[in-house]
Amino acid sequence: MPNEYWILVLTLSIAAFFIRFLGLLAGDRIRSSQFSWILDELPGLIIVSLVAASLMGQPAETWCAASIALLAAILTNHVIVTMGIGVIAFASFSLFSF
Repeated sequence: MPNEYWILVLTLSIAAFFIRFLGLLAGDRIRSSQFSWILDELPGLIIVSLVAASLMGQPAETWCAASIALLAAILTNHVIVTMGIGVIAFASFSLFSF
């Protein structure tokens, strides 16, 4: 492998390390501040942002299935059941397009 590739691999690995290290430092500072509640809510916020981004530009069937999955999440508070209901809703809407 040429030296340029090794330099690229080394540079990217150092950058990845520093990104993780700075995230650790930022997490410690946030944990001791008044914004510590954000760390508790962060996983849910990430999921909501990913789902919202993936729904952009999708047809109505997908939005309906997502709404049914949201209702299932609110009613059951169970991840596996919510995913199952969402998949069944999406499959049924895709199979029987309205």
